Amino acid sequence: MQIGEVAARTELSLRTIRHYEETGLVIPSARSQGGFRLYTESDVARLMVIRRMKPLGFTLDQMRDLLEATDRLDSGEELAADEREALLERVRGYEQDAAEQVEKLRTQLARAEEFAATLRARLTRVPAL
Repeated sequence: MQIGEVAARTELSLRTIRHYEETGLVIPSARSQGGFRLYTESDVARLMVIRRMKPLGFTLDQMRDLLEATDRLDSGEELAADEREALLERVRGYEQDAAEQVEKLRTQLARAEEFAATLRARLTRVPAL
């Protein structure tokens, strides 16, 4: 699929997708005869991983590291037990980091909801003109 369809499916801008290409996070699987970037479902899945990591504060280097680890695990190659365990440990670390960030966001959301409720209550106490 072309970049426009990928952008629509991932809800990422064309500029963002191109930036991720420039940084080596997602490389189009092919180019059309006219030079247009062509992406596969696998490329879209990579972009979705990146899209989910971004709001949790992961850096581009962390995204790259996680993608490299999962690519290696999913490669179908026979991995030595120690290499496989090291890769799994890297993924576990990212899962733990993500869980911690989610908890922080839940706390922030609860505080924001409390604040909005306080403002609503305040507005109901203002006498009508």
